[in-house]
Amino acid sequence: MSLAPEEVRAPARDAVLFRSSPARTFVMVFAVLMVAYLAVSPAVDWIAGDTGDPWWVTVLQAVLIGAGVAGAYSVSARAALPTWVRVSSGGLELAAQESDPVLLDWADIAAVVIRRDGLRTVLEVVPADLDSVHPVQEGDTGGPALADTPRGPAFTADLTQIWPGPRALRREIARRMRR
Repeated sequence: MSLAPEEVRAPARDAVLFRSSPARTFVMVFAVLMVAYLAVSPAVDWIAGDTGDPWWVTVLQAVLIGAGVAGAYSVSARAALPTWVRVSSGGLELAAQESDPVLLDWADIAAVVIRRDGLRTVLEVVPADLDSVHPVQEGDTGGPALADTPRGPAFTADLTQIWPGPRALRREIARRMRR
């Protein structure tokens, strides 16, 4: 079981925390489902024949279906796996989908990439040397998942649910890596 960021002492005082947010996930999934339902409903209505229901019935159906599916997804096993990233002058800490957190000093990072993979936003952190990765606590056995990339082995994390958001994380990382 991974540690919460509150259980881990930040490597520096200027740390900025990015963590998964079930509320943000609910809002995003709900909004996408509402738009999709409202966009498709007129076509289905036309193909099936007009039922004569007022417009607000379609909106009510969209709200109920969107809230039900978004709520189920937000509490599902995949969505409930906590991910957090802490960026500071001391380095980048990463705990992704129930992994033990690891700390990488800025000098030990070869590349950081935030990219889209379908509907997901993925963080890839390529260490200069895997031996330079520090577990945050003694006895931790494994960090986030490793993936083979063109740049070399990279720690990966799903940022889709992260709050304040992948753009803010990208800006914070860029600011730290320029130094």
